[in-house]
Amino acid sequence: MRKLLLSCVLTTLSVLALPAAAYQSEEIIVEHNEVADNIYMLTGAGGNMLMSSGDDGVFLVDDQYTQVAEKIAAKIEELSGENVRYILNTHFHGDHVGSNMWFANNQSSTIYAHDNVRERLSNDDSFTEMGLPAITFDSGITFHFNDDTIYVFHLPAGHTDGDSAVWFKNANVLHPGDLFFNERFPFIDLESGGDVDGYIANVEDLLSRITDDTVIIPGHGPLANKEDYRGFLAMLKETKAEVDTMKQQGMTLDEAKTKGLSDKWKDWSWSFINEERWITTLY
Repeated sequence: MRKLLLSCVLTTLSVLALPAAAYQSEEIIVEHNEVADNIYMLTGAGGNMLMSSGDDGVFLVDDQYTQVAEKIAAKIEELSGENVRYILNTHFHGDHVGSNMWFANNQSSTIYAHDNVRERLSNDDSFTEMGLPAITFDSGITFHFNDDTIYVFHLPAGHTDGDSAVWFKNANVLHPGDLFFNERFPFIDLESGGDVDGYIANVEDLLSRITDDTVIIPGHGPLANKEDYRGFLAMLKETKAEVDTMKQQGMTLDEAKTKGLSDKWKDWSWSFINEERWITTLY
């Protein structure tokens, strides 16, 4: 158990700490892809962002690392000519909330998030009061903004204990936060309320809410659709079944990692959550 706990902690550190150092390069480019009228997927360093612009201003879902804040702001200025009015944090990890303080301080952006996001960030010494979500919610919140109805709903015990998904009803665009790592194994933060079974249940919940035409901006990975999300769910269930079978056969964690998963999942391994780390999470 101690070995498993250490592995989980190291996994958390590798995802949350190492990328911040890697993303200090001046070579980072914030790019955009218009996925619906005046709704953009923004990429740079960290989790994918969603930007909505219109007569009511700019609504931003997640804001990546602190080091990228000014580049994100410049891209938003280029696309909209506006500052950011509202920011919605899908969860508390640094690659999704790192620019909170910059936007709150420089653009007076109002930050929204689930109650647990504020609680966890309040215990982070690197966060000032200004960078904390000013408005929090329990089960969800609804915005009526830029001629759209934006539903934000909390999904418990999945990636973390403070996950929110954001659905733009009229545009039919979903940002599920890190409840979707497209084409790669996900990071499930077991030390922060994350849970494998809960994660799977949350993905099933989100799939039941959307249509075949829904555009999905995943927390990480390329732009997606419902079929891609179904494929992600199938991976979750099938790899979990493989590891469950190995446990039932009496294999230790090390033996399971040595055996590995079926070859069909090789392409899902990536720099932060490789096959061994994913097996550790499932085990």
